[in-house]
Amino acid sequence: MKTKVIMVQGTMSNVGKSLLVGALCRIFKQDGYRVAPFKSQNMALNSFVTEDGLELGRAQAMQAECAGIKPSVYMNPILLKPTNDVGSQVIVNGEVIGNMPAREYFKYKKKLIPDIMAAFHELEKQADIIVVEGAGSPAEINLKSEDIVNMGLAELIDAPVLLVGDIDRGGVFAQLLGTLELLEEKERDRVKGLIINKFRGDKSLLDPGIDMLEDMGHVPVIGTIPYTRLLIDDEDSLSERLGKDKFTDKAAVDIAVIRLPRISNFTDAAPFESIEGVNVRFVTDPGELEKADLVIIPGSKNTIEDLRWMRGSGMEAAIKKYACSAPVIGICGGFQMLGNEISDPDGVEEGGSIRGMCLINTSTVLKDKKNRSQSEGTFPEMEGIYDCLSGHKYVGYEIHMGETTDRDGHKVTSVQEGNVYGTYVHGIFDEGDLALCLSKSVARKKGIELDQTMDYQAFKENEYDKLAAVVRANLDMEYIYRIME
Repeated sequence: MKTKVIMVQGTMSNVGKSLLVGALCRIFKQDGYRVAPFKSQNMALNSFVTEDGLELGRAQAMQAECAGIKPSVYMNPILLKPTNDVGSQVIVNGEVIGNMPAREYFKYKKKLIPDIMAAFHELEKQADIIVVEGAGSPAEINLKSEDIVNMGLAELIDAPVLLVGDIDRGGVFAQLLGTLELLEEKERDRVKGLIINKFRGDKSLLDPGIDMLEDMGHVPVIGTIPYTRLLIDDEDSLSERLGKDKFTDKAAVDIAVIRLPRISNFTDAAPFESIEGVNVRFVTDPGELEKADLVIIPGSKNTIEDLRWMRGSGMEAAIKKYACSAPVIGICGGFQMLGNEISDPDGVEEGGSIRGMCLINTSTVLKDKKNRSQSEGTFPEMEGIYDCLSGHKYVGYEIHMGETTDRDGHKVTSVQEGNVYGTYVHGIFDEGDLALCLSKSVARKKGIELDQTMDYQAFKENEYDKLAAVVRANLDMEYIYRIME
């Protein structure tokens, strides 16, 4: 049977493309099909490492989980990880090929079409249906000539397109009609259905607008998806998670995650968000640490630059004071910052060296070769607030440019010193009830008992099923099956 394809494009970033692709993957899986996600080019600082040590966007890993299959680099052959405002690290087929300014990459990217098509054809061998995700908007007319991710890709793989608009931000009719108007005729012909996403309220109030939208755009509206709160991994800087900065005294445990300017893999805090009684905030003001019970310094795509921001903003001083009496966890770039020094002899980021926060006795040397590997092990004997983790198994992955050593020059991937714990392992709290164990330990210090159980992997599967149920109930799936024929 020839592999069927459906493509989801959006009127702009963060309209919900990634989650809709995940929902369709789960629906097709539930309907008995072998299904795989695909995104030719992704720009994100949230990434994942496959079993064979290759890197792809976190969203495609989430979509693979929705499809019930293991993440593969074929699902995202090109990943761009911004290093500053005008350039990115370019990752092709899971391997770093170098850093490029935006203008240089714009001229270069069409040379990657053979890699894109090779990855897509590999998925065709494995799947009955491929659900493809676009990026940004197909109406970015200044970029259209070199497009390899929206309509340019749709033409290469001959895919029917669903166009999604976000009504929560307002102006959804203008979004959808304006996008259609800016497409060429052959591109408009590919758009087989419009979807209004993140709707709140009485759907009947939309009907007059939908009638006009269909009359003017000549494309049917095949679904209005209600705004639904789900805890599913996000991927980029527009994530609604990063806007969560409110303290609530109703929470048994309050966790403050430092919102670094180049924050990456912020989903490491996601398991804590799923626990009743735990509040997770992303903060930029040192004053916001005062009422926190636990502070997490997450990963960074530019550790030295973000450490300078920590120092200049007063965040470093606040964390050092905080660590005298309460727990601080650094993950990946956050782990590197906790040590005595970060040096960059090869100019991986910006060269030179910088004093660390001196909260643990380690030193880091940044190196050209990126460490990418899945990781599993057992927590050693831990002390204090972390004692609850001792002997528990963890599973995660490492993605970092650098090597960290202890005072004796031995290479280390995790270190605890008093209230401070640092690790290179992303997703270290994803396994079973590890996040709950630590949350209970933190709550117990305050004289509060969290009386609940948790399996984070089971929780995620349940969230994927909820997502699929909402989308199936509000999208014309019969029509989607027809246009894929």
